Amino acid sequence: MSTGGGPRLLLRRLREIMAEQTSAQTRLDKLVSVIAANMVAEVCSIYLRRAGKVLELFATEGLRPDAVHQTRLKEGEGLVGLVAETAEAVNLSDAPSDPRFSYRPETGEDPYKTFLGVPIVRGGQVFGVLAIQNRAERLYAEEEVEALQTVAMVLAEVVAQGGFFNIAELDEPELRVDRPRKFLGEGLSEGVAVGPVVLHEPRVKVEKMIADNPAEELVRLEAAISALRDSVDGMLSSSELDLTGEGREVIEAYRLFAYDQGWRQRMRDAVRTGLTAEAAVERVQDETRLRVQRLGDPILRERAHDLDDLARRLLRHLTGDDHDRMLPQGAVLVARGMGPAELLDYGRDILGALVLEEAASTSHVAIVARSMGLPMVASLEGLADSARGGNLLAVDGETGEVHLRPATEIVKAFEEKRALRVQAQARFAAVRDLPAVTRDGVPIKLMMNAGLEFDMPQLDKSGADGIGLFRTELQFMIGETMPRLADQTAFYKKIIDAAGDRPVVFRTLDLGGDKVLPYARWEREENPALGWRAIRIALDRPALLRYQVRALLTASAGRTLRILLPMVSDVDEFNRARALIDRELERARLLNLVRPQQVLVGAMLEVPALAFMLPQLMRSADFVSIGSNDLLSLAFAVDRTNPRVAKRYDNLNPASLTLIRLIVQSAAENSGELSLCGEMAGRPLDAMALLGLGLRTLSMSPGQIGPIKMMIRSLHLGEVSAFVDRLCNRTDHSLRTRLAAFAAERGIVLK
Repeated sequence: MSTGGGPRLLLRRLREIMAEQTSAQTRLDKLVSVIAANMVAEVCSIYLRRAGKVLELFATEGLRPDAVHQTRLKEGEGLVGLVAETAEAVNLSDAPSDPRFSYRPETGEDPYKTFLGVPIVRGGQVFGVLAIQNRAERLYAEEEVEALQTVAMVLAEVVAQGGFFNIAELDEPELRVDRPRKFLGEGLSEGVAVGPVVLHEPRVKVEKMIADNPAEELVRLEAAISALRDSVDGMLSSSELDLTGEGREVIEAYRLFAYDQGWRQRMRDAVRTGLTAEAAVERVQDETRLRVQRLGDPILRERAHDLDDLARRLLRHLTGDDHDRMLPQGAVLVARGMGPAELLDYGRDILGALVLEEAASTSHVAIVARSMGLPMVASLEGLADSARGGNLLAVDGETGEVHLRPATEIVKAFEEKRALRVQAQARFAAVRDLPAVTRDGVPIKLMMNAGLEFDMPQLDKSGADGIGLFRTELQFMIGETMPRLADQTAFYKKIIDAAGDRPVVFRTLDLGGDKVLPYARWEREENPALGWRAIRIALDRPALLRYQVRALLTASAGRTLRILLPMVSDVDEFNRARALIDRELERARLLNLVRPQQVLVGAMLEVPALAFMLPQLMRSADFVSIGSNDLLSLAFAVDRTNPRVAKRYDNLNPASLTLIRLIVQSAAENSGELSLCGEMAGRPLDAMALLGLGLRTLSMSPGQIGPIKMMIRSLHLGEVSAFVDRLCNRTDHSLRTRLAAFAAERGIVLK
């Protein structure tokens, strides 16, 4: 059986009903009648969600009329509840025999066997269920399911316009708009702010759902996608954004989504079903969001935020809505979730803080917030619903404390804390040019992380001793083609010239995982973080490494070149990679090219197995750099991007410190040069522990160097070392509290 008049005829009829100047209930009643006739169904029913996650029968054709507004099902109850719970279509030929079937005598549905239910979705949330039924036993065809899903999407807009989802109906005291509320979340970017709430409402209202001319809609869609891609490319070339390090890397990854052909094709297919370009974008994004939510994968959830962002931006290109808004100075941006590019659209000068219901410390938007110096707190369930535009919000990005509509005393306390932070920033600036030397005379090297040319001015501004980690892969991720040898050489030379006499450690391409090239073919892996990446790619594709090394050798002519090999698992991998570097050195000699005065090759210790091979490694490597993020994540078998498990380990766990102490001791016994880069290096308390373990070189984001230098100049390293050594024998989950108490007793500056 096929749909009576085809999906486009049905959509046109729905549009006519939507335009009628009647009550929402009357329109719903007409809609179920038209849908039933078009789908050749004996029953068509609309269930909408009410307070307490209850699904109420709002309209029906075929069931008893007096069951409307009387029949209610809890989420998960019956087949209708199953559709709402799973956000997936349920298609059955004999519904009453299914164990999930819930019989409701008041509906009079006894004769009906066939059941097809689809979720009514708006903005990634299930607001109800659209169901059709027939007496004859049969499964609905795939095109019929597709047609009903398209109708459900249009229906979601009708329902929303009808005002059925009035939050006042929930009658929950905690939702009163005048009540002060305190939330405790996770601080993801330090800083304190007090300012008016600005709700991030990027959803563009789609006025027209049904296409008059699908061919014209396809043209509009293609033009908007092209404009979207141009705008994302513009972010990368803009000098105003001043993205550095990980922030730049995030936008590069975001750009890959904009060029994804699968995403584009799904939207084209949706247009061909009879939807406008705008409606097609919304439908594809709602389906993607629900699919990701069901999988529960935190990495995919972060990717879904990026795709949400892209979809909203694409809608603005389609509608001509540039989303410009006049924001109050110091505004606190509040949202359920958002992508990094959306945050950049607001700019760093106007915002005071960012507050999200969903985000992890390694999420893309958190990385960009930190690079913007914007206080940020996340994991605040219910805040977006409770906050109103203009409400005052006090935010502490360090403790994760957020006060909505705070009392005067709370505002005063936050203002005082913010003033103290401003004073601290002035102190950091005052020590910029002073040496990082402990009170008992031990010098510490503080290096900065970088990845692009415009990172280099931060070298002077931060007072760093050099570049401890330069991420070379960012240059490869910017363009649509592989950088030519001449381009690589010129780029590396600019970096070396900008550093002057200060050292620069160039990490070779760390590709793979979530860092893929837009012009390369990559096979999907079940666990990309442990798959084909970094040095493994270099050894399987040696020309790629030799090509990059050749550029580095030429750019470093007459100077010292430092090369760092990422993700080394064993000594053999390092030796094979070094042999490729030596071949390039020999080639330069044979061609009488000007070579570097010295070439130092190091290994990045991110894989725990390598820690047990340091004596052998030190015979081949000139230096070793601990990548603490990956090393500890792998050591504890914890995915740092997964909120469920990310807090199950702490960097200051005795096992973490013991592992790092073993590495430090092994390096010292073999006279090896050792450093550490990673999140630990930029946190004063963590860095204090690292120094106590024996590390003397740390690399971090440029903005973290001031606080770390203040901490170093305030401590007696001998005392710290003795205390940390004793702590390694404890069994605490975290030593953070004990270390903080020690620092407070000794007057060590941590803020």
